[in-house]
Amino acid sequence: MPTDLIRYDLLAQDALRGVVRRVLVDAARDGLPGDHHFYITFDTRAPGVRLSNRMREKYPLEMTVVLQHQYWDLIITEHSFEVGLSFGGIPERLLVPFDAVKGFFDPSVQFGLQFEVAGAETEKGDLGVREIGPRPSAEPDPSGVSALPPSAPRAEAGDAPKAEPPAADGGGAEVVSLDKFRKK
Repeated sequence: MPTDLIRYDLLAQDALRGVVRRVLVDAARDGLPGDHHFYITFDTRAPGVRLSNRMREKYPLEMTVVLQHQYWDLIITEHSFEVGLSFGGIPERLLVPFDAVKGFFDPSVQFGLQFEVAGAETEKGDLGVREIGPRPSAEPDPSGVSALPPSAPRAEAGDAPKAEPPAADGGGAEVVSLDKFRKK
């Protein structure tokens, strides 16, 4: 098989990360239209990711956040996004380079992308970009921010996802199994 010296796989990932960037730029400028909301999964170890030590300890490998109702100060640059979120009633500020994004999903229209993060192993011939499966059957609590550490228990097929109880002020984080979004 010929060697791809152009690296079309990387060009495709960059172009599709541009879609994520564009959607976030529009959301920062105009707010979320209609029922659109976003699940964004990123590698917490990737270069340039900024989160508090508390969040880094809780999510040492990967984190999924939901941008829906309770986020603020969404700032988009050419290479990253920054957003304020509340976890367990404690406000946090996250900075995520687009190169750290592993997945993007808008369940309102069943649109999703999955990326390989730089340095991650890819199978031979894998473009590193895959569409994510169908819309989950149950939506998480829209009042919270979702995040799941990779070491957290995963729900088995047919089980309800395990969730932390919401904070008393309703601004807490909800843990949702990523298996909930995978094609069964």
